[in-house]
Amino acid sequence: MRTATKIEELDIYVWEGKADIVDRVARCMASFDVEVIRADDIAISPERTALRPSLAIISVSVIDSGALILRDWQAAHGIPVVWVGAAPREHDPATYPSEYSHILPLDFTCAELRGMVTKLVLQMRAHSAKTHESDAMIANSECMQALLHEVDTFADCDTSVLVHGETGVGKERIAQLLHEKHGRYGQGPFIPVNCGAIPDGLFESLFFGHSKGSFTGAVVAHKGYFEQADGGTLFLDEIGDLPLYQQVKLLRVLEDSAVTRIGSATPVKLDFRLVAATNKNLPQLVKEGTFRADLYYRLAVIELKIPSLEERGAVDKIAIFKAFIAQVVGAERLSALPDLPYWLADAVADTYFPGNVRELRNLAERIGVTVRQIGAWDAARLQRLLALARTSQPVPAESAAEVLVDRSKWDMAERNRVLAALDANGWRRQDTALYLGISRKVLWEKMRKYQIFDEEPETRESE
Repeated sequence: MRTATKIEELDIYVWEGKADIVDRVARCMASFDVEVIRADDIAISPERTALRPSLAIISVSVIDSGALILRDWQAAHGIPVVWVGAAPREHDPATYPSEYSHILPLDFTCAELRGMVTKLVLQMRAHSAKTHESDAMIANSECMQALLHEVDTFADCDTSVLVHGETGVGKERIAQLLHEKHGRYGQGPFIPVNCGAIPDGLFESLFFGHSKGSFTGAVVAHKGYFEQADGGTLFLDEIGDLPLYQQVKLLRVLEDSAVTRIGSATPVKLDFRLVAATNKNLPQLVKEGTFRADLYYRLAVIELKIPSLEERGAVDKIAIFKAFIAQVVGAERLSALPDLPYWLADAVADTYFPGNVRELRNLAERIGVTVRQIGAWDAARLQRLLALARTSQPVPAESAAEVLVDRSKWDMAERNRVLAALDANGWRRQDTALYLGISRKVLWEKMRKYQIFDEEPETRESE
């Protein structure tokens, strides 16, 4: 049973076409904690494959029927595919496209299937670990360092944590840090769930799970999110989007520390830590009657506020941008290029990103792909991408005034931050720029913008 731990918590979608393989796959994997799903007549949910490790087993007869456009299917779902067919691959290269190398014969044995699934699961875990490793938290700004200090302080507590922050600030990354730093729960699974993407009618099945045979298509028993998180951390993102009737059910599980699967009468005791996140004002939702007060108090034992990218300032903006550029361009190609141009770093520092780190990452990917393909920091091309990013940020008319107020508050906070840095460095421009992680030119522009004057006049020529 040693290999069982390698392929637990897995969805296997089977598209059998003319082949009779769904039941065979279910029998072969019956002793493992996987869910076998007949995929011929259903649309695979991208939200589900993003939350739970998944792979597909597809008969080549589906290709023959013309029901499957290979590259479109793979691009839409992004999960590994095992092809099942009678003809050896080398005899018919058109049957198995070169980009798919995972093949099983039509008369595959259970040992062959388990070996293939185990191989793919290990590959997925290695890829996930590599991605996680490259997504290190950057925190050069004082506000982010203060947040990470709070994370260290409360990480080893067993109580629930509520994380506040605008869209795109990295709420899930903070939840992962809380999970990883916990002495006991950090050894268990981290189960992320987007509460805003739960389809109507599937809440009970997804969260509570179901027993084998509880409804048509339930070939094997399935653990819901609550059970999957047992011994680890359950992260509920966008908790403010959860309807009232679902909030009641969530609260009941938290109070009882137990869950009962659909089709079963036996409760399962649970032990997990809950981390929830929202970009909404939950106390206001409580006043409006759209969020339960008892659930809010149960979630908000500890509250953490993630600063926006604008609050973090240029020092974090530029560092994050450089990290994303390095990921896209690649270390070897990047080392052959000159350093990141000052004008590009300055432009990023002065750009407002309402989508925060997520939006900055999108810009860095577009710029990184361009630099990688042409092998140079092409100013004309990159400035066009910057201009496009700045003009493609629609602001709804009803929220325009609020945005202006928020920017005004941020401008005042940024002015105070620059003043404090100047004071700390004796008003020496070069030392202050290094302290803030920006160029002297950007510092001069900020001083001019915020009307900060001293006895050291500086002109553009002196720059």
